[in-house]
Amino acid sequence: MTTDATTIRTVGVVGAGSMGRGIAQVAATGGYRTILFDAKPGVAEQARDFISGLLSRSVEKGRMTQAAFDSAMAHIEPAQTLEAMQPCDLVVEAVIENLDVKRAVFSDLEALVREDCILASNTSSLSVTAIAAQACRPERIAGFHFFNPVPLMRLVEVIDGIRTAAHVGESLMEVGRRMGREPVRVKDAPGFLVNQIGRGYTIESAHIVDENIASTHDIDRVMRDLVGFRMGPFELMDLTGLDVTHPATELIHQQFFFEPRFRPSLMMAQRTAAGVLGRKTGTGFYAYADDKPVAVSEPDAPVVKPASVWISPAEAEGRRAVVRLLEQAGVEIEGGDRPSERALCLVTPVGEDATSAALAQQLDPSRTVAVETLFSMEKRRVIMPTPATTPEMLAAARWTLGADGQPVTVIRDCPGFIAQRVVAMIVNICCAIAQSGAASPADIDKAPKLALNYPAGPLSLGDEVGADKIYRILKNAYDAYGDPRYRPSLWLLRRAKLGLSLKTPETMPS
Repeated sequence: MTTDATTIRTVGVVGAGSMGRGIAQVAATGGYRTILFDAKPGVAEQARDFISGLLSRSVEKGRMTQAAFDSAMAHIEPAQTLEAMQPCDLVVEAVIENLDVKRAVFSDLEALVREDCILASNTSSLSVTAIAAQACRPERIAGFHFFNPVPLMRLVEVIDGIRTAAHVGESLMEVGRRMGREPVRVKDAPGFLVNQIGRGYTIESAHIVDENIASTHDIDRVMRDLVGFRMGPFELMDLTGLDVTHPATELIHQQFFFEPRFRPSLMMAQRTAAGVLGRKTGTGFYAYADDKPVAVSEPDAPVVKPASVWISPAEAEGRRAVVRLLEQAGVEIEGGDRPSERALCLVTPVGEDATSAALAQQLDPSRTVAVETLFSMEKRRVIMPTPATTPEMLAAARWTLGADGQPVTVIRDCPGFIAQRVVAMIVNICCAIAQSGAASPADIDKAPKLALNYPAGPLSLGDEVGADKIYRILKNAYDAYGDPRYRPSLWLLRRAKLGLSLKTPETMPS
């Protein structure tokens, strides 16, 4: 007999820490008989009491009926020994993130459970294939990766190891749905799906700081205000802790045989070594008081009005965006194909730096300032001068772009500004995952929205910006830096050339 989703009635959870008790909670509320075991005496009982407290508060707030509470609690059975797992149809391991420990747990379980019982690991970073390699029946072992806190995080990753049988992953997908989760299917790879995608946001932002292009606070402001992320990358790293984020980054980089897209940041390594980890240490990229970040003020824009303002027509969409903005603010704009001799020259490059744009367009670099127009300018504007731009022209650009009272962030000259680079890196990593066939475009788009609170699915965001523009940003960065971490994925390249959505799957014979 083969166990599938329709025959799974009893779920075992090994490990009753924060993850294990969360998995037990969603299993019980999903209607499964749930046997919960922890090697430390009394921990499973404590976990059941903790779950009871959480669910009773849900009843008090009207989010759960008393009958549903009673049913869920009746489904949770704390166990004293691992032998209690014998009747299980599915066992989920949620123990310490150590390969030898997990292999030992599965070895013990295989000696106890039926041959058709599915065994799943909640590992967040270890290879499912490696965990299953020494098992008697590796085909029944898969990854079932929940996110913390489990009851609040809707996503679960179902990971197929090299030898995982197809029906095992299919069963876990259905079990995940019954537990109230949104499952995504992914092949075994370093970081699986979410942790791979998340590297683009944090690593690229950290490299921008390494290059002294912008401060951590300015990058956070830009990614929140222009792109719509709920938290900036450095706020996020302070929350999770650099002692978690940086080792995970190093591990993914190593496991991908030093793939340049995942290259760690020197700044992150140094801060981790120094113990400046974030909220847990009271200081990180932000200072903390009463566990809340201390606000960092922005400098006021100088009141220096330009003699006149000319906007380059080289990027038609960018010019239109700046013209609309300045006209609404009552700023007079020069006409003509070329600027007058005293005009502030505004350029709107895609993927280029201000210097390259000024030289390519034969503009005076001392009067040229680049404006970010690829993302929303409603809450914030981002500008960058060339190294030759005079202080007077930069001050005039700050006044001009902030004439309506909105904040203006000034960064150093850089291919792709901040938001262009970070978004392009996230999209490119997602395109590389799609090209590898490790996950479907739909799942790639869904996962970071649910697990990382992204403002949109990365492939959808790439479509919104335009695959052709994402490709230009990466190509220009690759040409400027000569760094292979910016090489565009073939998935991206082909869809940009064909004018297709980045979510367009490959056409394959049935």
